Amino acid sequence: MRQSSLVVVANRLPIDDSVAPDGACEWRRSPGGLVSALHPLLRHTPATWVGWAGRTGPAPTLPDVDGVRMQSVPLSTEDFRDHYEGFANATLWPLYHDAVEQPEYHRRWWEAYQRVNQRFAEVAAEVAEPGGVVWVQDYHLQLVPALLRELRPDLRIGFFLHVPFPPPELFMQLPRRAELLRGMLGADLIGFQRAQAAHNFAQLVAKVLELPATDRQIAVDDREVRVGAFPVSIDTAEMAALAARPEVAERARRLRQDLGGPEHVILSVDRMDYTKGIEQRLKAYSELIAGGHVKVRDTVLVQVAMPSRERVGQYQILRERIEREVGRINGEFGRVGEPAIHYLTQPFDRAELAALYRMADVMAVTPLRDGMNLVAKEYVAARVDDTGALLLSEFAGAAAELSQAYQVNPHDLEGLKQGLLAALQADPADLSRRMRGMREHLHEHDIRAWARSYLSALDESESLTTRLRTD
Repeated sequence: MRQSSLVVVANRLPIDDSVAPDGACEWRRSPGGLVSALHPLLRHTPATWVGWAGRTGPAPTLPDVDGVRMQSVPLSTEDFRDHYEGFANATLWPLYHDAVEQPEYHRRWWEAYQRVNQRFAEVAAEVAEPGGVVWVQDYHLQLVPALLRELRPDLRIGFFLHVPFPPPELFMQLPRRAELLRGMLGADLIGFQRAQAAHNFAQLVAKVLELPATDRQIAVDDREVRVGAFPVSIDTAEMAALAARPEVAERARRLRQDLGGPEHVILSVDRMDYTKGIEQRLKAYSELIAGGHVKVRDTVLVQVAMPSRERVGQYQILRERIEREVGRINGEFGRVGEPAIHYLTQPFDRAELAALYRMADVMAVTPLRDGMNLVAKEYVAARVDDTGALLLSEFAGAAAELSQAYQVNPHDLEGLKQGLLAALQADPADLSRRMRGMREHLHEHDIRAWARSYLSALDESESLTTRLRTD
């Protein structure tokens, strides 16, 4: 295998599931998420991405994409079921999101999680050049840093958790909690979205593993593992340039016209997930209609909910509930040619997303819990004329940065309704002031600033460990 100085290790390769007849692959870009965060960085950095290609069976050989080498990891049907759908998304995901749904624990799932993490570590060890950097991503691969360190102690290893890290009282429920903590501690630098997550991690390491730990560093044998908050961001300039294109502005105008030319358009763009607060948002909107606060002809909700993890039972049930609720609201309040909610589940390319962002007067991003939520940042970046209102859950990581948004508690239905009304009825001058402030922040704290911050800290962690070994 060809070796690489920067290796990104993530559950999925960032490519379409199918390869074109000419052998070409394209980046798989979805709203928010890991690919949107790392894509701009890797296009300009010689790198290898290690991940699963999206189909069970032998690992396919794939071409480079934008100069980034794609190294696939094989997963069997059993691996996918027990590691991805099981331990990662039915145990860790709900637990890390405040147990919005009850986590499930099965020994078979844990065994698969160990097996798959070992496989990822072995592939990363093969492709990383001597003294190279390996950047492991997210909750699917929390054991990889320690496994990789055993295989390749010469490497600098970073780990970044894109989702929230729970408080100790929740994490302590995990049957294999110590193993997960030790796995993460194989890294030289562990990054979180928010400082509270780093604090939670340090508390757990001290309690469960009885290691000396602060919110910034943890002593592990003869190493110092650094810990910190590195809020992930977007390619602000890229989204702004895309949104400013005349054809995107024209598409936004036509989309609004297709909706019947309403006075206000509310937009939400989510993955289909119980953490996103979609049901609460629909209920708040329907109660505003029922109470006469908004009229369907004047105010339209566009809900984009792209399917995810469709084989997991909880997600199938959620999709059925949401579609039933959309049908109820449209049946009760809509008219022929005038639905109250325009409900879309198909994926959109970047230009179409930018047009949707430009079309919307209010962007409602109201997850019950979210590590960051890059959709909120994309909307702000796309508002090149400093108009529009962002309604943002205080439980999204982005709330710590986008303080000028209309922040709400999505668990509080009345508060959610009042937040929607405030955003809809706001003075244009106030909206412009708020949006301008958020856009200025994003231009300063974009994806490149995030990558520089994290990778510089990873360099410092290596220097610190070297000094400790020679003292």
